[in-house]
Amino acid sequence: MTEVKSPEVPAPPAAVPAELTGGRVSRLRPYLPLLVLVVAVILPYSTLHLPGIFEGALNSPGTLQLLAVCLVFGGLAAGYDLLFGRTGMLSFGHALYFAAGVYGTDILITRAGLPLWQAAPLAIVGGTILAGLIGAVALRTVGIAFAMVTLAFAQVGAILVARDFGGLTGGEEGLPLDVSGLPAGLVGVANTVNLYWLALAYLVVVVLVVHRVSGSPTGRVLAGLRDDERRIGVLGLDPYRFKLVAFTLAGGLAAAGGVVYCLIVGGASPHITSSELTLSLLVMVVLGGPGTRWGPVLGGILYMYLDHRLVSFGSSGAVEALPAFLSRPLSEPLFVLGTVFILAVYFFPGGLASLAPRLALLRDALRPGRRRED
Repeated sequence: MTEVKSPEVPAPPAAVPAELTGGRVSRLRPYLPLLVLVVAVILPYSTLHLPGIFEGALNSPGTLQLLAVCLVFGGLAAGYDLLFGRTGMLSFGHALYFAAGVYGTDILITRAGLPLWQAAPLAIVGGTILAGLIGAVALRTVGIAFAMVTLAFAQVGAILVARDFGGLTGGEEGLPLDVSGLPAGLVGVANTVNLYWLALAYLVVVVLVVHRVSGSPTGRVLAGLRDDERRIGVLGLDPYRFKLVAFTLAGGLAAAGGVVYCLIVGGASPHITSSELTLSLLVMVVLGGPGTRWGPVLGGILYMYLDHRLVSFGSSGAVEALPAFLSRPLSEPLFVLGTVFILAVYFFPGGLASLAPRLALLRDALRPGRRRED
């Protein structure tokens, strides 16, 4: 009897193992910050025009100034995350140290007549000392009481600025910066690119400091304070001392950001002393992802970009052409910004930093080989 052979059915193509694709991504991940830094370095030399994203070319003074402000607040959010995301301290007065850097630089240059190379270090040291003194008092409390004490100190600073204490701050009109005390390379529209480099350098320094501290033994103690402060006390360590170090360091980084911001905008205005700025920093950190490596930086940059660009978006012809029930709320930048924040928190509770892992899980779930195995 002749044996009948069944036709051979070709085997389906083997799916690429998740370990291989994940390995490629993990190998490239350490180089992503370097790639982003290279792109940031190339931007001032690019004549590319992106309609709807920026009003002018990438190398135009207006675009570079906007990018510089975004970079400053990216660094400011990363410094604030050292308190909130990595140590678990909710401060409502962080804007005070940023304002100390802005007003300190402006007053020392405009009122005292000091050159920038003297005014900037003095403003940073003054802001750091102020943070240390306020932290020494505020850290005697915990929880909501700590947040309220920091808010009270910030309100005192805002009142002193608004009342033009000693005739130094200019009151509600602010204090324009006297450019005669600045180097020639930082004055004029043509030198906006130098301010961009200064803002980029500030962001890099803040990121390096925060990551260095987080990876040190002190950073591990701060993470322990965030998770369980009593356990740190049981181990024989002084929680107060470590929290004071984090509070003072974050204040010093904020003061340094104030120096750069003062140079970018050309002066000081009282709105930077308000508690709304600290609340904005909190939103930036939550939007990006508290306690993550790059989340606060991304959150700060995105928030400030939207805060500036939504003003022109609300007054654009496309929005005005919509029905009244849509055009009116969309013309309010805070409404759009709040909506974006709510959607981001709802769909990405871990912030922008959790976007990549979530997309990776979705990609693995949709892979044909994975579905056959399930």
